[in-house]
Amino acid sequence: MIKFTPAAGLAIGLILGVVMSVIMGLAPGGPAFGERDEKKADRYITVASTSSTQNSGLFGYILPKFKAAAGISVRVVAVGTGAAIRLARSGDADVLLVHHRPSEEKFVSDGFADARYPVMYNDFLIVGPASDPAEIKGMTDSAAALARIAAAKAVFTSRGDDSGTHKRERALWSAAGVDPKAHSGSWYRETGAGMGATLNTGAAMGAYTLSDRGTWLSFANKQDTTAMVEGDPRLRNEYGVLLVSQTKHPHVKTALGQAFIDWLLSKDGAAAINGYKINGQVLFHASR
Repeated sequence: MIKFTPAAGLAIGLILGVVMSVIMGLAPGGPAFGERDEKKADRYITVASTSSTQNSGLFGYILPKFKAAAGISVRVVAVGTGAAIRLARSGDADVLLVHHRPSEEKFVSDGFADARYPVMYNDFLIVGPASDPAEIKGMTDSAAALARIAAAKAVFTSRGDDSGTHKRERALWSAAGVDPKAHSGSWYRETGAGMGATLNTGAAMGAYTLSDRGTWLSFANKQDTTAMVEGDPRLRNEYGVLLVSQTKHPHVKTALGQAFIDWLLSKDGAAAINGYKINGQVLFHASR
């Protein structure tokens, strides 16, 4: 005969309790195995965004304000717009915040989000060496400035990474009637890197570069590089925010992601965006 001591009985009871909890978790109507509880332990979301929002310091400024208001942490994956969209399409992010409207609208039309919300804007500018070999400083027609750079065969560094900045650059070269890829490796240099790294390369090479203003203002290694071309309406840089569809990816944290979007579009979110400055200059302007 097997005798059970009180201690053994307690241990067996605990084991049975754990087994039943697992079984209940797998049973229909119970919480799915590994399910993330948006109200308890997993009070965070993942945001796929551009390097400009990270490199400029914007996220470092506004995300603590959002967490203080909502109690939700935000984990940012900062890459180029093209890569960020691919991450969101594969379900590796809850929210997408990028700056290439045609790609964002395709994301919606393909069913990966229900809507695109305009959240903020800044602008692009062309920067270059103080020596200005292409003589473009002060121009306000960005396409004409690029045409002059090509004619002078002055060195131009491109991100070449399918980012929102790279997409805009390609559109401007097209408007200028120039195919820079035909000159890749000579005066046209592609870094395949983010904005900060490309600006570093450009500064070292004495090259022209298209940059978003936020990253440019926060960029410390300017050397003798300076702003050359700005103020062209074609250089306006709009950012959109999108909630990844739970229909496409059931694991997406819809409630928490929507809370982040709602805050960005609120008066408090707009005040946070507008309040971020470097040397007294506003880097981003809220759309609302």
